[in-house]
Amino acid sequence: MLVLILNSILLGVGLAMDAFSVSMADGLHERGMKGSRMMLIAGTFAVFQTLMPLIGYALVRTAVGFITGFQQWVPYIALVLLLYLGIRMLVKGIRGGSEDTYRSVSAAALLTQGIATSIDALSVGFTVSGYALHEAVISAMIIGFVTLIICRIGLYIGMRIGTRLEKGADILGGTVLIVIGIEIFLRGIL
Repeated sequence: MLVLILNSILLGVGLAMDAFSVSMADGLHERGMKGSRMMLIAGTFAVFQTLMPLIGYALVRTAVGFITGFQQWVPYIALVLLLYLGIRMLVKGIRGGSEDTYRSVSAAALLTQGIATSIDALSVGFTVSGYALHEAVISAMIIGFVTLIICRIGLYIGMRIGTRLEKGADILGGTVLIVIGIEIFLRGIL
């Protein structure tokens, strides 16, 4: 059980790095965020990072052929979603605007970010497919909890940097999302 917990923590840290970076971008974008909003954003990433390995686990147990076909598209999907969000932020940052430019991240954007940063966690379901169901659930919950903590830290850092960057926050945040999308894509195809 100790090995399961340690492996899950390490998986959680590795999987949460993309969500951490996007959380920083969200913190840059939404500088005056309250604690409940931070929990909502970090919680969204955590929920997706918890569910995706379980979905992967279930798919491996039921439809191995489908997974191998779908897995090749994961880098492309993440790239498209993060490029879309990043370009939108870049355009908004370049156009400039008043203080109300820094509105909260929309629900649709947050869901898109959650999917884009966790879609590679489907592959974790492949690696834990040998686990008993209760072990896979424990592993996924640990991954989600680690993601929650890491994303809260990312939001906090992004908000602190954002207060110093003022109008460049959207440009930096959009650039970060684009770079993350390219990184996920390159990691997935190489």
